[in-house]
Amino acid sequence: MARKKRNVTKMESSYTRQYDAYTERQRKKQKRLFRRLILFAAFAVVLLGLMVGYHIHQRGVYASKQTEYKEKQEELASLQKKEEDLKEEIELLNDKSYVLEIARTNYFYSKDGETIFKITEEEPSY
Repeated sequence: MARKKRNVTKMESSYTRQYDAYTERQRKKQKRLFRRLILFAAFAVVLLGLMVGYHIHQRGVYASKQTEYKEKQEELASLQKKEEDLKEEIELLNDKSYVLEIARTNYFYSKDGETIFKITEEEPSY
């Protein structure tokens, strides 16, 4: 499209020159402001992206630490149970009659004049 020709001529005076200079300064100022806002928005978007990425990474680390913590708690509980069992066994091994009973059953020790027969638990094959 062709631009229409202006039929109005511009007056050349100090006021119009000042006004034109003022409007040009305002236009440049507005352009700088727009550029700064775009730069700030780009910086904010990058910063927000970094923060979101870091947050997602930390959630993954937290989840892995939670599962590791639960595993360690279960391991601790089993070790505490094993410790209790071993302490109980120590108490029993300090009893002389218990030690003699174990020796008789596991190692076939006998009292004087006693004969030991081992009976198998399996069914005969005949």
